[in-house]
Amino acid sequence: MKPTDIKDPEYFHKVVDCQYACPAHTPVPEYIRLIAAERYSEAYMINWESNVFPGVLGRTCDRPCEPACRRGRVEDEPVAICRLKRVAADLKGEVKSMMPQGPFPSNGKKVALIGGGPAALTVARDLAPLGYEIHLYDEQPAGGGMMRSQIPSFRLPESVLDEEVGYILDLGIHTQFRHYVSSMKEMLGKGYDAIFVGTGAPRGRDLNDLPGRAEAAGNIQIGIEFLANVAFEHTKSIGKKVLVLGGGNTAMDCCRTSRRLGGTDVKVVVRSPKSEMKASPWEIEDAIHEDIPIYENHVPKAFVNENGKLVGMTFEKVKVVYNEQGKRSLVPTGEPEVFFEADDVLIAVGQENAFPWIERDLGIEFDKWELPTLDKTTFQSTLPHVFFGGDAALGPKNVITAVAQGHQAAVSIDLFLSGKPLQERPSPRTNLIHQKMGIHEWMYDSAVAADLRYKVPHADKVKALQDRLLEVELGFTAETAFKEAQRCLNCDVQTVFTTDRCIECDACVDICPTACITFTEDGEEVDLRNRLSAPAHDLQQSLYVSTELKTKRVMVKDENVCLHCGLCAERCPTSAWDMQKYLYNTAKAGGKVYV
Repeated sequence: MKPTDIKDPEYFHKVVDCQYACPAHTPVPEYIRLIAAERYSEAYMINWESNVFPGVLGRTCDRPCEPACRRGRVEDEPVAICRLKRVAADLKGEVKSMMPQGPFPSNGKKVALIGGGPAALTVARDLAPLGYEIHLYDEQPAGGGMMRSQIPSFRLPESVLDEEVGYILDLGIHTQFRHYVSSMKEMLGKGYDAIFVGTGAPRGRDLNDLPGRAEAAGNIQIGIEFLANVAFEHTKSIGKKVLVLGGGNTAMDCCRTSRRLGGTDVKVVVRSPKSEMKASPWEIEDAIHEDIPIYENHVPKAFVNENGKLVGMTFEKVKVVYNEQGKRSLVPTGEPEVFFEADDVLIAVGQENAFPWIERDLGIEFDKWELPTLDKTTFQSTLPHVFFGGDAALGPKNVITAVAQGHQAAVSIDLFLSGKPLQERPSPRTNLIHQKMGIHEWMYDSAVAADLRYKVPHADKVKALQDRLLEVELGFTAETAFKEAQRCLNCDVQTVFTTDRCIECDACVDICPTACITFTEDGEEVDLRNRLSAPAHDLQQSLYVSTELKTKRVMVKDENVCLHCGLCAERCPTSAWDMQKYLYNTAKAGGKVYV
């Protein structure tokens, strides 16, 4: 194999699995160490640099970092990365002074943001300090987009959202709330140098084809519309018997909200098996904890009405069958149809984009799914000065993905308005810092804590179900946060090997607790992976291969199972191994790094 080029910024980035899996590439181990050191404000700012909404995401993130966590390869439970993010937000001190301070010198360019959700707010945060005059349009009374209208207060208190949206608006953003943009042609005529569209996926899918749908319309609501009506206090009650159709996070929010509005018999009904539900496992767990049953493999067949009033729904029971190509189909079991009583039905079976306000003769092209035709790197539309991001760009995802796309769109807008090629993206900022303080002392805690993942305490269920504004998850205490932070394996502290210092004594091989280091003859990757001390079959994880040693062998380290414990560097008599902390920061618009 070719020797590993550790100067490539993406090599060690990929080794920090949690950060690599995060769409916004938040430096997870860095802020977890700061939490362990009780430096909560600095930990918050590390997050704010990348994901913009630490308090929001510490409560609501879909946590793509956690399945990637290396700790999950040692034991079943990854580090509670998301909940530690919340600790930084909850325990921080005054952080406003650590953020960019306006007013900023104007560069003479104006940018319009249509929609006030996480993607648009990220664009505003990144562009305002560069001197752009930012105008934000949103039909809601305050910023936040779907974070405000679709995430219930018992998961995300309004005060947390207001604070973090406020940090951005205080950068000098010109806001026009309660303003529905009804015409892109009109917006294009206002003289903006660039326009960013972050209007989300505002249309919930319906079940109009089912018999009885029209007759029962007064007792049927689309899930996202129901949540918005509750959030803005247009809806304050619901029937006793509620059916929620769908298996995503919106469905979980709908059923839990229904319990708080007076629903005593709330059921979730899904077409597929529970194992295939799109909702996050912890959201499903919380719904079940609140006495909400989930009925799997039930396909809705009809709304049942009596004397002009909805009384329930019928469902067909199915089973999952896979063909030889692995394609899934739902096959009726032949059992009798199931009837569930219902006073109200909430439909949460998916969301779609909707752009009725964008005229189709402006040069903005759409595909067959009515999504804008975009460059997936730059988020530029076919009308060069119009950009998209978040759910409005590539379809419904989540908050952290919207933030990541907002960063990239901001980079593109800045390049475009600076007359530079959009494909020439600013490089990430990286460094490697030696961690040795003494012969046997490191600047980081290299001991692997044996603790199992700590549980986040919850509010009393009876009280929680009586108050929809009462936050259910209470968050870690400082003491528990420290213990959970100690479970982090510090995957960003890299093992750096220097070939010409190695005397091939194999001391590192002997002491490695996971047998991840091997000295062997070189070969093709497939052959080499099978000749290691512990065969490396996970092709998604890299092999660290040295240049040729004096014996013509090479050092090969399987990055998949390395614990970053530092024993190899501590044992090495010649310092051929060194532990160096790797910090990777994605550059924002203008190449800026705030922290």
